[in-house]
Amino acid sequence: MLSANDIMQLIQSLIWLLAGVGVFIVGMNFLSEALEKSAGEGMKKLLSRISNNRFSGVGIGAGVTAIIQSSSATSVMVIGLVNAGVMTLMQATPIIMGANIGTTITGVLVALKNDYFNMLMYVFAFAGVMMGFFKQEKIKLAGLMCSGLGLIFVGLNVMSSEQAFGNPLVENMFQNIFSVIDFPLLLIFVGVIFTALIQSSSAATGVVITMVGAGILPLDLALFIVLGANIGTCVTALLASVGANANSKRVALIHFTFNVIGTVLFTAIVWLFKDPVVTLLVSLFPGSDPMSLQMRVSAFHVIFNVTTTAVLLPFVSQLVSYSCKMIRDKTEVETVRTLKYVDERLLTMPPVALMQSKKEIDYMFSKVEKNIILCFDAMKTGVLTNSAEISENEAVVDFTNGALTEFLIKLSAYVEQSDEQIIGSYFHVLNDLERIGDHAENFFDIAAEMSKKKIEFSEKALGDLSGMKDKVVKMIGISREIFDNLDRERLTELAVIEEETDRMKRELTASHFARLADGDCSMEVSPYYSSVVVGLERMADHLVNVGYSIVNPIGSQKE
Repeated sequence: MLSANDIMQLIQSLIWLLAGVGVFIVGMNFLSEALEKSAGEGMKKLLSRISNNRFSGVGIGAGVTAIIQSSSATSVMVIGLVNAGVMTLMQATPIIMGANIGTTITGVLVALKNDYFNMLMYVFAFAGVMMGFFKQEKIKLAGLMCSGLGLIFVGLNVMSSEQAFGNPLVENMFQNIFSVIDFPLLLIFVGVIFTALIQSSSAATGVVITMVGAGILPLDLALFIVLGANIGTCVTALLASVGANANSKRVALIHFTFNVIGTVLFTAIVWLFKDPVVTLLVSLFPGSDPMSLQMRVSAFHVIFNVTTTAVLLPFVSQLVSYSCKMIRDKTEVETVRTLKYVDERLLTMPPVALMQSKKEIDYMFSKVEKNIILCFDAMKTGVLTNSAEISENEAVVDFTNGALTEFLIKLSAYVEQSDEQIIGSYFHVLNDLERIGDHAENFFDIAAEMSKKKIEFSEKALGDLSGMKDKVVKMIGISREIFDNLDRERLTELAVIEEETDRMKRELTASHFARLADGDCSMEVSPYYSSVVVGLERMADHLVNVGYSIVNPIGSQKE
């Protein structure tokens, strides 16, 4: 029977243990955040190498996860990229497999810790905090990385200290617990639940490695908890797929299925051949010191993920087919409008999110250009049969303006200072494109009103307006090239054409009043003609604004 003093000591040790786990997870988050931000260009290069080659996919998955130290984060990124249409299921599946290999790096680092290594990590943690007081963004980022790495080992040492796992009461408590919970399936369940709760298989594996090193958890039982942790890490991806498209849900299902198959396979092997497996791990890392004990668990974690990937890599197409059968495409028409290339899950990958935002704006460009042509043709011919397509294009433009603006506001909190200016320029471009779309839609409204009143422009008026419209369409093409390629040289060409539209506005207005005076044009069409001329001239102004916003974001714009 425990005395009141023993109970108090036990509670204090458990609080100390939870504090260690908390510091470990905070360190993991700091390190992951810093590495994600600092590795932006590296991620761009890795993602640019995405192909249908399975081995390169595994390499990319392992590389990205080794960089950001989180297979869950990689899985969420992949779901976002699939949801945005950047990669296919066949490309995503090997990356998910590689992510499981990349996540084993944390376990190896945890297992290698010793007194000298711990002292170095304490210095890292302190230096990282000090670097956080600098104004330079790169130094702050390096500080966050150092403090995160240091805090991981501070947390581990807190867990393995005399106040936590080193307390005989805690040791006896866990030994009694594991004497009851020694059934493999129950241990796997413990690993699943623990990992699902803390949302990190790296953290869960780190705790297990520390417990084995402290002599609290036997190696043969620890192996099953590690297997369960690999299933528990899928919870993050499954949650991330909620509300995503069918392909994104399939990625989460493939991730879950991959880990379940691997766990079932290794559970059978370890369960049936427990003694030979333990003997093999002991022979690989002989000795009774904490590092040797810890390396056995870490080595098993590496072997599990590498072997599972090697076994299942030839069956990528079968996994994809299985996921497609389990999650069918929706047959009904989607009622919720979404962005074409951007997904909120991409916020975890700011460089990719910025790249996809540019694609989204270019798509908006195409819709605006299409509507200018369709709406002007409707006004020119009096045929209103394209009203549905025009309305849909305008709806896309309006939605993209609002939704992408909201996304970019969120993204601005994650990007480096150098990218904030790009986001600022995108706000201006979105606003200008939306206004151009409104002017185009106004042409269709004019066509509808003139058709209803059975009036039309004269041939001369239509010829003049068509000439001005061609200038605007040409400016759209130049603006898109400037936007796509940051071509500063074409900005002068754009400005010259805009000045020509200003001149044409004056000339067309004067010639229109001359036709009115000569009786060659009806007074009824006069307000419509003036509206079209003014609309085309304002479109040209907005297109110049687009060019200046991209090439010279802090420059002035035309009102």
